[in-house]
Amino acid sequence: MSDSKQNFTYILECADGSYYCGWTNNLDKRLASHNAGTASKYTRTRRPVKLIYHESFDTKQEAMSREFHIKKLTRSKKQKLIEKGSPR
Repeated sequence: MSDSKQNFTYILECADGSYYCGWTNNLDKRLASHNAGTASKYTRTRRPVKLIYHESFDTKQEAMSREFHIKKLTRSKKQKLIEKGSPR
């Protein structure tokens, strides 16, 4: 799924229905660490998590900027983004 030369912004849906947004350069490894409870204090108590949205970027700065933007969205706007689907 993930290419080491790319950076990803992602949204996870946690077991309690909440969303978690982050960025990484290894999507598979990050998803596994969230489900193992070793990635984030937030998702540690809300496992299991499911990847519901991701975007890929060429640079770390682009991914971090997109993550910042997504974190500022309201829950309803995040839902609309998720419904649109991950860019291909």
